Amino acid sequence: MSFPIVRNRRLRRSAGLRSLVRETALSANDFIYPLFVTYGENVKEEIPSMPGVYHFSMDRLEEEIRDVVASGIQSVLMFGVPEHKDAVGTSAYDSNGIMQQAIRAIKGWAPELVVIADTCLCGFTDHGHCGVVHVDEHLCATVDNDASLELLVRTAISQAEAGADIIAPSNMMDGFVHAIRGGLDEAGYSDIPILSYSVKYASAFYGPFRDAAHSAPQFGDRKTYQMDPANVREALREAESDVAEGADMLMVKPALAYLDVVRLLKENYDVPVVAYNVSAEYSMVKAAAANGWINEKAIVLETLTGMKRAGADIIITYHAKNAARWLKEEA
Repeated sequence: MSFPIVRNRRLRRSAGLRSLVRETALSANDFIYPLFVTYGENVKEEIPSMPGVYHFSMDRLEEEIRDVVASGIQSVLMFGVPEHKDAVGTSAYDSNGIMQQAIRAIKGWAPELVVIADTCLCGFTDHGHCGVVHVDEHLCATVDNDASLELLVRTAISQAEAGADIIAPSNMMDGFVHAIRGGLDEAGYSDIPILSYSVKYASAFYGPFRDAAHSAPQFGDRKTYQMDPANVREALREAESDVAEGADMLMVKPALAYLDVVRLLKENYDVPVVAYNVSAEYSMVKAAAANGWINEKAIVLETLTGMKRAGADIIITYHAKNAARWLKEEA
């Protein structure tokens, strides 16, 4: 019997001891903060299902960027809500589209901030799907994988031309990393990394985001191209193909219900692993905190620490600004 000689509580006796032997450290450098930019003037509109998260028009975006930088966050993930939508998402690859305008402006206001461009068509198509929709003679609508790739490449190049530091394709079309990598290289952007939404599940945790990005599908769902939540070995196949095609970072989305997948990717690939702490994960915490049921700060920091402990090198989270400030206060 090892007890009473071995007493594991010895290293928990004080805050100093606990800090000395702490295995996982969380910092503002770990966070990417998502932002939603929209058309119009003087718009700072709170998203009803995501308290504390806003739509910003271009003339209100700078104040938010200044606040992000002041909090210590070093990277933002940009989503655009365009004025015009059509069947092929023309606004997504318009050189003067809302995303492209925002990227150029942010790089002017805060050149040191790492700007990541979400590369997808769903927020720019009138049908809300992530690619081109093909309707056959039986009026059956499907997303055309290969036709979609051409438009995604155009979108990625336009974002790189605007000054994006990282391209983050979230569409889950087969071969999207290969197509975008080839397109960027041919256009002279071989130094721009790709953060692939490599393992993106068809999840119920995206509901509030659809309010934020105005991107809900107008028919059907995305289960033919996003992953089945029941599958884990499939995640390895998705990640393996993306790495082979040139992905520089791999994402798991959502995070909380898929920490086993985060760990799996961390153990099998040498590229950075990113966990996306998605909208419903955020909103559930905000709702419980608003009702006084939980300690928001404690829950958020524990949750984010859990994601990093599971293997996430980077965490995309709507809590980023608050978490960064809480960590600074603790330090």
